[in-house]
Amino acid sequence: MDGEAVEGLRIEIEDLRAARARLVAAADAERRAFERKLHDGVQQELVALVVNLQLARGLCATDPSAAGALLDEIGRDARIALEGLRRLALEIYPPFLDAAGLVVALRSAAADAGIVAHVEAAALPPSRPELAASVYFCCLEALRNAAQHAGTGVKAKIAVGLEEAALVFEVADDGSGFVTGRLPESGGLRRSSDRVEALGGRLEIESEPGHGTRVRGTLPVPA
Repeated sequence: MDGEAVEGLRIEIEDLRAARARLVAAADAERRAFERKLHDGVQQELVALVVNLQLARGLCATDPSAAGALLDEIGRDARIALEGLRRLALEIYPPFLDAAGLVVALRSAAADAGIVAHVEAAALPPSRPELAASVYFCCLEALRNAAQHAGTGVKAKIAVGLEEAALVFEVADDGSGFVTGRLPESGGLRRSSDRVEALGGRLEIESEPGHGTRVRGTLPVPA
């Protein structure tokens, strides 16, 4: 093996180590973020429900009308807390992914994206859980970026399918776009790239101001 090949191999090994380190750091950061969301969101809402239930109990004997109004408020707050838990559970792992498959999970994500988004995909054969999860979370991140940064009225399309021995996915939007370059060391797109590369795949991001953004990934499917 000549010196150039050795140097290329060394760079690839260093890049792989760096990607693995970023994945570990990102997983820890996500766990901390979930803890904050639980503590500052749902946990506080549940504490308020307990306090209001105690108040309602005290009002039942002295002011039934006020107790009824407070119970109505508690019911609304409970529904809000349940919706918060549902959304948090989807961020951790979507139940549709195992129960109904990748395409159904992506359609659910598109419906909740906050922008007009649709999925173009035929039914896919079952794939390894880590492949399906990687495609799902990469597409979800691309949808979030479009909703947050691509501008008002943006529309997005998700396409997923099998091409030869690879699972291929693409999220394209018609938003404001941005100047592409080297990915930052942190952030959603970097995590998506690391996730795909850790499975032997490749993630490509194409964008330019005024012409939208396209995120395309390819993951090898083991025989």
